Amino acid sequence: MTPETVIDIGMQALKVTVLLAAPLLLSALVVGLLVGMFQAATQINEMTLTFVPKLIIVALVIVIMGPSMLSTMLGFTTGLIKSIPDVIG
Repeated sequence: MTPETVIDIGMQALKVTVLLAAPLLLSALVVGLLVGMFQAATQINEMTLTFVPKLIIVALVIVIMGPSMLSTMLGFTTGLIKSIPDVIG
C-alpha cells in the first residue's frame, strides 16, 4: 500500500463526507439565517424559535435526500471493499 493510495482513499472519503453533509448543513444555514432576520426585525429573542425550524428542515432534507445520500455512501463503501485486493496485492 503506497502513500499515494492512502491519500487517494482519504480524498475520496472527504469528498463523500462533503457530499453527505452539505445538504443538511446548507439547509440549516439558510433556515437559521431567515429565522435570525425575522428575530432581528421583530426583536424576539427566543432560543426555541431558531431550534425548532432547523430541526424540522433537517428532518425534511433527510427524508427527501436520504435515498441519494445512502446511494452515495453505499457506492463509496462498495468501491472501497472491491478495491481491497488491488490495494493489498
